[in-house]
Amino acid sequence: MRFLHCSDVHITADYFSLPFRRLGWRRWVAMAELSVGGRKKAYARAPETLATIASDAEQHGVDHFILSGDVTAYALEPEFQMARESLGALAEDPGRCTVIPGNHDVFTPGSHRKGRFARHFGHLLESDLPEYRREGAFPFVRLVGKEAAVVGLLSARVPSLPGIAHGHIGPAQLEGLAALVKDPRLDGRAVLVAVHHAPLTHHGRADHYFHGLRDAEALFRLIPGPRYAVLHGHIHRRYHHPSTAQRPHIFSAGSSTQLGREGYWVIEVKDGQVVGGQKYVPGGALN
Repeated sequence: MRFLHCSDVHITADYFSLPFRRLGWRRWVAMAELSVGGRKKAYARAPETLATIASDAEQHGVDHFILSGDVTAYALEPEFQMARESLGALAEDPGRCTVIPGNHDVFTPGSHRKGRFARHFGHLLESDLPEYRREGAFPFVRLVGKEAAVVGLLSARVPSLPGIAHGHIGPAQLEGLAALVKDPRLDGRAVLVAVHHAPLTHHGRADHYFHGLRDAEALFRLIPGPRYAVLHGHIHRRYHHPSTAQRPHIFSAGSSTQLGREGYWVIEVKDGQVVGGQKYVPGGALN
């Protein structure tokens, strides 16, 4: 079985054409990233790149498509609309597609309160085993074929201030996950867990306090070994840490649409185990 994993696609509206007062003070700060920081240029073609990646999913014949958060730049309604359009028919079917929110998708309290992510992607949070939900839709699980399951966790929280970008899953979801992985309906299946925040950096260390996944070790204890994989984004680098006896495989998809760093993983599952992955660039060529 094959799974396409991308992340941090950051579909970006034209902020400089919008009424300044309607953006809110958090986005005023963020506009420095867009201009001085170069993000406007880096993600100018993000919708087209995401559409190409969605098309590649068909070309590769993947069994499931996973986008591990940061669909948008700063959680504006048009950004969610463009992301949904870029994914096309793929985003219509929870059996083929999983999308979870990242911290940029809940960038302001208002965007969270208005349910913008849920309006466009909430149908992709459906669960085949809803009895294990503990925090809203999470954790949810999608049984894929006979050999795999995709689990979605929520780590993205509305930041108290711009620049505060850490995440946590929380004890309720972790308890639900602990019960879920013991369910006999998951016996013999590889389990791919999608969460936005990175449990480890590319150096194999915990990320810093205001950026990392604070309960990563608790997550690792529940899903050690090659049967399991954590699929994340948040750090804009693409890397893989193989599983050990103490932890699952860890796949970072980086930022799949960032100019000059475009790409994604195709992850292989065989005989109920995660056996590795291959990096590709949009258009289907090996990276």
